[in-house]
Amino acid sequence: MRKLIAYPLSIIFYLAFGLVIVIFHPIQWLCYNLLGYQAHKKSVDYLNFMIMRTLNLLGTRFSFENKHTIKRDQPIIIVANHQGQWDIPPIIWYLRRLHPKFVSKVELGRGIPSISYNLRKGGSALIDRKDKRQSILAIRDLTKTLNATNRSVVIFPEGTRSKTGIPKEFAKGGLVTLFKSMPTALIVPVTINNSWKLMRWGGFPQDIGVHVKHHVHTPIPVANHDPEELVKIVQAVVLADFKEIRQHRS
Repeated sequence: MRKLIAYPLSIIFYLAFGLVIVIFHPIQWLCYNLLGYQAHKKSVDYLNFMIMRTLNLLGTRFSFENKHTIKRDQPIIIVANHQGQWDIPPIIWYLRRLHPKFVSKVELGRGIPSISYNLRKGGSALIDRKDKRQSILAIRDLTKTLNATNRSVVIFPEGTRSKTGIPKEFAKGGLVTLFKSMPTALIVPVTINNSWKLMRWGGFPQDIGVHVKHHVHTPIPVANHDPEELVKIVQAVVLADFKEIRQHRS
C-alpha cells in the first residue's frame, strides 16, 4: 500500500522538482552575470530551500541538529557520510552562512538545469575520478580560494552513496589533500541518516514519509593533527551515530 501511494505522489514531486530547477536556472544566470557572487549565492540558497519544499510533497521531514556556533574566521571543511542526492539541499540551506562548495564528479557539471550551472559557476571543484592528477589539482585550486575567503567545502569521502544507509570506509586521498592544503581550517563533521530511504525503490517511486536527519558534530581544527590520523578521527565521529542507532535497536 505504501508503495502504491508513493507512485502518484512521486509524479507530483518530480513535476514540482523539475519546475523549480528550470525556473531557477535563468535566475541563477541573471544573478551571476549581472549582480555577481553574492546574488548568485543567494539564488542557490533559495533553490535548495525550494527543493526541500518539493520533497515535503512526499511527506519528507528534515531535522538539522547544529548546536555549534561556527565562526567564519577560518576556512571550513564539512565532512559527511553520503546516502543520496537529497543529502545536499539541507546542507546548503542550513549552513548557507558558511558558503558551502562541493567536490563533485565532473559528470554532474553538465546536463542538469540549475544544479550543473551552480557546480560550474558557484566555486565548486569538478573532478574526474578516473584522472587522479586532475582531481588533486582541481581540489588544490579550490582550497586556494577557500583559504583566501574563509568559505567552506563539503566532501563525501565515501566516494559513492550508500544505497542501504550503511556507511562505507572513508577514502583518504581527497581528505588528506584538503587537510594538507588547508592547515588552518576547521573540520565540521556531519552525520546524515535516512535520506537513502527516499530512493529505496530506485529513482521511481520515491519513498514517502521519510524523516531525513542531519547531525552537526563538534568542530575539529586541522592544526596539530597528522592528516592520515585525522581521517580516522573524523570518520569515527561521523559514524558514531550509526553505532548508537544499532545499539538502541538491539
